Amino acid sequence: MTTTTTHITGVRTVSIPVESQDEALRFYVETLGFRLLRDAPTPNGRWIELAPGDDGIILTLEPAAAGITRGAIGIRFTTVDIDAAHAALTDRKVEADEILRWPGIPAMFAFRDPDGNAFSITAIV
Repeated sequence: MTTTTTHITGVRTVSIPVESQDEALRFYVETLGFRLLRDAPTPNGRWIELAPGDDGIILTLEPAAAGITRGAIGIRFTTVDIDAAHAALTDRKVEADEILRWPGIPAMFAFRDPDGNAFSITAIV
């Protein structure tokens, strides 16, 4: 791996702001099926790392700053079966939009976690 002029070599984690780390952890592990990698105390809560798959991406659940506005975070998860992914989330009562299908573009849909953070799932084609 080459180093940039700023010596940045990659992305370690992507953080998701949550009100309750306990509730968020339950949602991401029990509902979405993410793997818990680390849960350690910090002065402001806990350092929680999760893996949505086996591709090396790590998400953290961090205490939200006061007054933070929720919305799209810009994380697009992937799936090999968009219909099964959508059905699994809606069966678990996750707030999910309809699947978008546009010619020449992978099928995708948006969903929200209990804190109102918005994500999407895109089919691998």
